[in-house]
Amino acid sequence: MSNAVRETGAFFPRDREWHPKALTPGYKTSVARSPQKAPISFGNSLSEITGPTFGHGLLGPLDDDLILNFAREGESAIGERIIVHGRLLDERAKPVRGALLEFWQANAGGRYRHKKDAYLAPLDPNFGGCGRTITDEDGYYAFRTIKPGPYPWPNGVNDWRPSHIHFSVFGDGFAQRLITQMYFEGDPHIPLCPIVNTIPDKTAIDLLTARLDMNATIPMDTRAYKFDIVLRGRRQTHFENRPEGM
Repeated sequence: MSNAVRETGAFFPRDREWHPKALTPGYKTSVARSPQKAPISFGNSLSEITGPTFGHGLLGPLDDDLILNFAREGESAIGERIIVHGRLLDERAKPVRGALLEFWQANAGGRYRHKKDAYLAPLDPNFGGCGRTITDEDGYYAFRTIKPGPYPWPNGVNDWRPSHIHFSVFGDGFAQRLITQMYFEGDPHIPLCPIVNTIPDKTAIDLLTARLDMNATIPMDTRAYKFDIVLRGRRQTHFENRPEGM
């Protein structure tokens, strides 16, 4: 745990031009889920700008290793072994320390370990598909997994999801919470995906795409992908702006 004083200022508002619109008919389920009335803006409440706080005591020894955390003794998950790593920052490029990252994904064949997943790809008995980790003092995180496969989904006649990993991120306050997805560079399904195409800015799509990082690979073992995540920044309070020693 860090002894650094946590910031307490309110968070910057979200840039709604950067995020997908709620109603995007090409992504069919958005039609029923989109709000029927205009949004109303509220200031941050005290509970939204404080907490939650996580410590490394929360984690099990294999929570950040999806290759082994569901596997039988002496066995491991099937698929292309990868490391996903990066930094968690806010909009001011400050590291977000002690943040909980949860991640979940399909297996190498594109199937989730979920009772409602009816895709014909087989389940891997040694792969559970979920894990978690906590960022360090520099906002750095890393975990091991297998590269998930693409899969079909009943949006259109022949729509497929690109290979992706889901992230749930708890930052310095509940208003900073982010749920997102990470894609892999070079995947031909990315520009074809109706969910990806709800994002209006191609730069934003590019920022959701992890890059191959040969400097972080383990030779003869595991490739690596780098994926930095940016959360909402805070407005500094008058107290936080005071010169040191005042």
